[in-house]
Amino acid sequence: MVCLSCFKAKRQSSGPDSLVIIPSAAYAGAIISFVLCPTELVKCRMQVQGTGSLISKSSTYSGPIDCALKTLRMEGVTGIFRGGTATFLRESLGNAMFFTVYENVRHFMHLQLKDATEEHKGLADIGIGIISGGLGGVASFIWLYLLNFYFWPGISSFWSAVLPLDVAKTMIQTNPDPKYSRNPVQVLNLVYKQAGLRGCYAGLGPTIARAFPANAAAIVAWEFAMKILGIRHN
Repeated sequence: MVCLSCFKAKRQSSGPDSLVIIPSAAYAGAIISFVLCPTELVKCRMQVQGTGSLISKSSTYSGPIDCALKTLRMEGVTGIFRGGTATFLRESLGNAMFFTVYENVRHFMHLQLKDATEEHKGLADIGIGIISGGLGGVASFIWLYLLNFYFWPGISSFWSAVLPLDVAKTMIQTNPDPKYSRNPVQVLNLVYKQAGLRGCYAGLGPTIARAFPANAAAIVAWEFAMKILGIRHN
């Protein structure tokens, strides 16, 4: 919201302005990535331990703090930020796509429901938040996939941004080999050669199934908090 206000102050527009939304969302995502990277590294390593092939029994963790401390001890500060490039790109591109869809759907629906009575205005706002937030979350993962799969099947799938970057990030963060590449492009090229485009989109179904309700709930809660705090969102 702060980033959006800073960029918007320099431009005047009656509706959603992509030249404001995209850079501000991408900038916010880039900042968030520095917090998400170490926490997701711990999460991913905790999830794969005990699977046999990825994390050896001698390297198992008793909890998230133990995982973080062992990672710092064995790999240093750079180790806890392993997968940082993939996280940075994922959050920047994902946020830009999410907020572009969210702001445009929200604006359109408010125009359609501008005559809603005050009695039903609260319900209308919740409905708009659910639909705009949910569609924004789904769009972040699916539209580039469809574009790449049906129109540009020959292009290496890492150009289709968000979910492949998440796949690359998980592989980088959970591979026990310290010499394993940290370059998401190289990792996805390897996946593409071994499993094709579908391998780069492993987990697409569950991700989309989660994206709508999770993002819808987050947006409704966010807009409700803004209303309580008296912050106006045009």
